[in-house]
Amino acid sequence: MTEQIQTRTEVVSDDAELLILVNSEDQPIGELDKAACHNGDGKLHRAFSLFILNSKGQILLQKRAKNKRLWGGYWSNSCCSHPRVGESLADAVIRRSEQELGLTVDAKFIYKFEYSAQFGDSGSERELCSVYVAQTNDEPVFNTEEISACRWVAPAKLAKALVDNADHYTPWLKLEWETLRSEHGNALRAS
Repeated sequence: MTEQIQTRTEVVSDDAELLILVNSEDQPIGELDKAACHNGDGKLHRAFSLFILNSKGQILLQKRAKNKRLWGGYWSNSCCSHPRVGESLADAVIRRSEQELGLTVDAKFIYKFEYSAQFGDSGSERELCSVYVAQTNDEPVFNTEEISACRWVAPAKLAKALVDNADHYTPWLKLEWETLRSEHGNALRAS
């Protein structure tokens, strides 16, 4: 019998929240509200992505809530968001993992990269993104304001799904997973 994943509802973010604008060297150059950061071609801002694995080596994926402005209803990595002004990336990872998934994690920084992706007329992501990996055997209690579903998936199945059904997944997940597997495989096994 499959264990039922539990949910909860809590508003933890809004479009007026200030994000940290950065240059390509990750030096802060200002602040701008989240909505404006994602308008048009987007403004480069600091962000993070977290991949949570269990002891079986499965990755926790989340399906973004339909009401998300960008890539709502798409499958993505375990957790992704932005640090608040004055907050470290490590603290932001812990905060958002708890807010979105109900999981407290000890995340390890793996690498950083810059990307941009356009989502039709809705806006863009333009982020300098730090990628983290963590491990837990706890089950998520996900926040339905942020997430519509969660599932654990084996790495080989994720790799196949990203080829067979690429249009069901966020662009950053595809970029990050390829780099994690090809350049940081040891970090995935050691998490």
